Amino acid sequence: MLPIAIAQMEVIPGHPDRNAATMLRMIADAKKQGAGLILFPEMAIPGYLLGDTWEQESFIRDCESYGQDIIAASKGICVMFGNIAADWTKKNNDGRVRKYNAFFTAQDGKLVHPDSMPYPFVIKTLMPNYREFDDTRHFFSLQKLARELGTTPAALLSPVSLKLGGKNYQVGCLLCEDGWSEDYEVAPLQLLEHGEPIDFYVNISASPYTLGKNDKRNRVFSAQAKEAHAPLFYVNCIGLQNNGKTIYTFDGSSTVYNENGSVVSVAPEYRESLEIFDLDSLSSRPAAVQKPEKEVAHIYRALHYGVRRFLENIHMKNVVIGISGGIDSAVAAALYCQVVGPEHLLLINMPSVFNSETTKGLSQQLAERLGCEYMIVPIQESVDHTRAQLESCPVTLQKDGTEKHLSVSSFVLENIQARDRSARVLAGAAAAFGGGFTCNANKAETTVGYSTLYGDQSGFLAALADLWKHQVYDLARYMNEEIYHREVVPQGIIDIVPSAELSSAQNVDEGKGDPIKYPYHDYLFRSFIERWRKATPEDLLVWYQDGTVEEHIGCEKGLVKKYFPTPKDFIADLERWWNLFTGMAVAKRIQAPPILAVSRRAYGFDHREAQNGPYYTRKYRQLKEALLNREA
Repeated sequence: MLPIAIAQMEVIPGHPDRNAATMLRMIADAKKQGAGLILFPEMAIPGYLLGDTWEQESFIRDCESYGQDIIAASKGICVMFGNIAADWTKKNNDGRVRKYNAFFTAQDGKLVHPDSMPYPFVIKTLMPNYREFDDTRHFFSLQKLARELGTTPAALLSPVSLKLGGKNYQVGCLLCEDGWSEDYEVAPLQLLEHGEPIDFYVNISASPYTLGKNDKRNRVFSAQAKEAHAPLFYVNCIGLQNNGKTIYTFDGSSTVYNENGSVVSVAPEYRESLEIFDLDSLSSRPAAVQKPEKEVAHIYRALHYGVRRFLENIHMKNVVIGISGGIDSAVAAALYCQVVGPEHLLLINMPSVFNSETTKGLSQQLAERLGCEYMIVPIQESVDHTRAQLESCPVTLQKDGTEKHLSVSSFVLENIQARDRSARVLAGAAAAFGGGFTCNANKAETTVGYSTLYGDQSGFLAALADLWKHQVYDLARYMNEEIYHREVVPQGIIDIVPSAELSSAQNVDEGKGDPIKYPYHDYLFRSFIERWRKATPEDLLVWYQDGTVEEHIGCEKGLVKKYFPTPKDFIADLERWWNLFTGMAVAKRIQAPPILAVSRRAYGFDHREAQNGPYYTRKYRQLKEALLNREA
């Protein structure tokens, strides 16, 4: 019998003192419960997404110091944990001190040396360098070390030999990405399999939440456990970590797979837990019953947890939201109300002459149903004043004294309204209310910059900016049905045409709204950003020519013909949005608030982009010419 404890802990990035304190507490609890081995996540002491904090040598030494505290606490229990490891005699490729993402095993107050490793710890083999990950910038991989030593990863990878409860065990130690090896030249788990028989595997991870990733991990890791015919323990952290522009939740969901590949236990999402399993009885445990859930349920939990922890991290209790009677601000209000409570939430409706009685009434209904603070601040007077000032004050050319006057177009007036709402009313109200104001943008708007700089794109956090419009609607219905159990987001808001209501051309009572056709453009824009092989105009024209656009982007069949009767219409629409996506929208995204990530590719550090302007390939131009000539 070997009782193994999985310690699913919150890892606070950049605070090794707090993380080590949590680990010492959990070690003590595991000892009391009779565990012989306790497993902690990857980078449990420093945190993972730290930016260039990794370049601070004093921080690295501090992490080493707290690592020694954990090693000292291993008397009477074996402890496996992740930490940064430094070789102060060597350098990384950037000339800084050599750093490894390391898997430590401590027993009886000292480290257990892996059989073939040159250090008393296991080194991460595979360095993810995509999405939010930037491992090769900071860490030296086992692959690089093997080349430096004139050998191979296979020669260095070896199990950790342990004696626990009077019995000898060979443990295969993996660090997160080492278990996701299908796109790499080496597969650490398979290399371990070719050596001594492995009694069980441990994968310590710092794996951010991504919609659908847990299902994929279960397929991959179940297959690995079954093929190796050995149990696999996956231990992940919870918490919130970031790369500055993109905020990631870590959901935990630590999982135990038996030697048949069956999932026998899954730790709760977003909650600290310490669960103990008898290694010898895993094969007889029934498979864990995992209740199927709608995608939106996972999205809601990620957003709720992410918003709550973000507010706690920045010590903000009060939140201000500008509500328009539209779906995005309504969903944001319902979400934040669940997090901070109605007494800490102020909703502000800021009508101009273009806002309908319909949307003003819906805003009032929303506030009443949430039971939160509410105020109405009309902006027309200040907008008129700004317009009058700009048009009446002369502009003087200093070299010759000639004067002219600016003319405020209807388009400029739309932006003045948006900026007046955010930069003046919301910012001022947030300061007076003792909090901050939100950015309510969705992902479709963020993709093409359908927002106003210093206006509705402002705020301390863009909680919905990784959700497509259809997901925002799904979230509204989910919160009504499953969270509030009543109609908090009025059905009228769900039914009304999406509109910014910044001009008479966007009159919702006349059915006029945003230029984005969300049933189609949600999926077109998603193909630009979320596909593993990102779609370009060239791809879209190839698919259009083949009649397979809807199949490739995933939207409802028939929408292309419905919205774009001719090739000219399709091309004009494609180029309009591609020009914005790769043009002005890039500048807006760079200046946008941080985004809470839930998808397979969020804006910010997750999608790295440069302000290079739109580009069309030679093949695209040839296809375009052929399609237009055929039409003519």
